[in-house]
Amino acid sequence: QLSAPEAFDLAAESETTQQAYGLDQPETQDFGRRCLLARRLVERGTRFVQVWSGPQGAVNNWDNHGNIQTELPPMARSVDQPIAALLTDLQQRGLLADTLLIWTTEFGRTPFAQGSLGRDHNSGTFVTWLAGAGIRKGATWGRSDDLAWQTAEGKTWGYDLHATILHLLGIDHHQLTFRHSGIDRRLTDVHGRVIHEILSA
Repeated sequence: QLSAPEAFDLAAESETTQQAYGLDQPETQDFGRRCLLARRLVERGTRFVQVWSGPQGAVNNWDNHGNIQTELPPMARSVDQPIAALLTDLQQRGLLADTLLIWTTEFGRTPFAQGSLGRDHNSGTFVTWLAGAGIRKGATWGRSDDLAWQTAEGKTWGYDLHATILHLLGIDHHQLTFRHSGIDRRLTDVHGRVIHEILSA
């Protein structure tokens, strides 16, 4: 931040752009600022940007153990408009073709209650979406069971996601190994396959 203060100066953006990201609304202001900053960093050549949604702690974030009915809707509201603005902005500036967006989490939520209104962690099924940089528009892969409890079709592991991301970066995950403690190790361990079904080519 000290070496590139201009990149962090969102006041240089037009009022139209700031409104598109939701900077004029309290619900979307925080995440919208993060998404707009991400676009500014990408267009200046930053190779990796992480945009975090939700503060740490037990409330006002995606960790809906207490009350999913009151916690989830405002979280979804806070990210919906800024994400749409980021995708549109990258597309209009010609940056989406070689920028990969990944929206993911560690796990999903159980379809049944934890306590009265909360939801516990569920590793059986959850959603990740990707856009840009070689991802086929509208493609889907995998399906949960009717209760959203376990994967029913197209089971995919973290290894597969990593292999696919590496493929989009031009790296064969089978070839990318590092010698560590006398063993050749790779980022996808001994697993992983590229999910070609979601790729545009």
